[in-house]
Formats: sequence, structure tokens, C-alpha cells
Amino acid sequence: MQALPTQNRLIVLDTETTGLNPQEGHRIIEIGCVELVNRRLTGKRFHAYINPERDIDDGALAVHGISNTFLQDKPLFKQIAEDFIAFIRDAELVIHNAPFDVGFLNHELGILHNSPHPISQYCPVFDTLAYARKKHPGQRNSLDALCKRYGIDNSHRDLHGALLDAEILADVFLLMTGGQFSLIDEPQPEQAQQPTQQTVLTKPRSALKIIPCQAEELAIHDDYLKMIAKEAGKHLWPSAD
Repeated sequence: MQALPTQNRLIVLDTETTGLNPQEGHRIIEIGCVELVNRRLTGKRFHAYINPERDIDDGALAVHGISNTFLQDKPLFKQIAEDFIAFIRDAELVIHNAPFDVGFLNHELGILHNSPHPISQYCPVFDTLAYARKKHPGQRNSLDALCKRYGIDNSHRDLHGALLDAEILADVFLLMTGGQFSLIDEPQPEQAQQPTQQTVLTKPRSALKIIPCQAEELAIHDDYLKMIAKEAGKHLWPSAD
């Protein structure tokens, strides 16, 4: 199974594109990132729509619903690249089906620098799809399937969107890799190892009712003790005499 991330700072990332293959000239049109530090969402994010300087395939439009018209006034990749690199630098990227997104990111960086410029130059990458396939062999491991498996509500996800998918993937990643069911109040290791505390009752109890023995009951009890003493050869309790 793919090794889990070793860095404390993780960036969960997703992209939307004009099509499926950057080698055919397709480009990134949206990048969404959320930050995790020590497996906690920090609230920091990076999000940008990007003018791809080309048309969007009909198939891609049906997936994400982002139109050419919407992107006309958005910045080019080269205009957001510096801020994007600064956000992800020295972190570890968490991506579902990483070869797809990394392939597009490498293509964009190659155009920007006029030479191969892989994302691995800035940070390592953890592929949640590869991890899920090892953890759940023979099962569907799409993001939607993992949401259903781990009880994550994605009913608000009618279309794909990079930032929304990154937020959903962060939830999936935390549950799939650590069994964490609270994204805010995750117990620290030393807390998890502490013994369970006793419950202290704050409401006073009423005094126990004492019922004295009758003379007949005491006589029966005394006879029973004498029988035990005789069988054992010595007194186990003081005689009632």
C-alpha cells in the first residue's frame, strides 16, 4: 500500500480542465486547494479560475459546467502561478487520481518555463485513488463512492468544482487514513492513551435502609458457621457464642 504522507502540512488539491489530455493542448481552468496541518483543516485555501486561451470540450463542460464565456476575464495561468507555487511549496499534495492533475500541472509549468518543470520539484504527491484501491480492492473508489463508504454528505455536489472537490477529498482522506470522525476535535495520541475516567455522581443518594436480622435468622447463621468450622477443623469466623 502507498506510504502515508510524512509531512505535517498537507495541501489537498483538485483541478478542472478543458479536456482529458494536456498533450492534446488541453489546459487547466480551475485550481482548488485546502490546507491541513497535523491532520486538521486550517481554513487556509487557494482557489483560482483560469483563462485557458482555448475552447472547452463539450464533455468537460458537462462535468464541471464552467463555460468559455465565464473564463474570458479570468487570469492566465502565468498570472496565478507564483501565488500557487508559494501556497503549495514545502507541503505534500493530496490528490485523487494524481497522475491526471499532476500531468496538467506539469504541462502548465512546462509552458510557463519553456522547459520541463515538474511539480515534484516543489513537493511530493500522495494519490488517494491508489491508496483506496489497495485498501478496498475490487470496489469502486471514485470520490463519490468513497463519500458513500465513509458516510460523507456530498449531496450539494451537482457538478464537479475544484475547490468543492478538494474540500470533500480532505474529509475522505482523513477518514480513510486515520479513522478520524471529527475534523476539528481529533484527540491527540497522549489523550487517546489515557484511561477512561470514572463517572462521579453529583446527585446525592438516599441513605440505605438497614433491616435487622431476626433471632431465628441469627440462630440459623450461627449453626451454619459451626458446621463449616467442624468440616474445616478450625474456625473461619468467630463463633456467635
